[in-house]
Amino acid sequence: MAVRLGRKSAPELSPYRRIGVAPHQRGSLSGETCPDIFELDDGDFAAIGTDATDELTSPLPPGCVRGAHQRIVVITRQRLTMAGRDIPDA
Repeated sequence: MAVRLGRKSAPELSPYRRIGVAPHQRGSLSGETCPDIFELDDGDFAAIGTDATDELTSPLPPGCVRGAHQRIVVITRQRLTMAGRDIPDA
């Protein structure tokens, strides 16, 4: 079953480009299995991170609700700040 993301389903989306630097440039020893951020071909973003849905769902701030089809992933502060320069302002 495809997960709906905006107007496209997940199998129809594809990563367009990495946002920020590659894992080996961030000091990853193996260059693999590291958090990463990608811009998708429709302009949305996707993140590879550690699944923390079970641990972080109940302490979400007031007004923040996770849908049943959504997961909470953790990426490192370093990864996000290094990606910041590649995220467009608008």
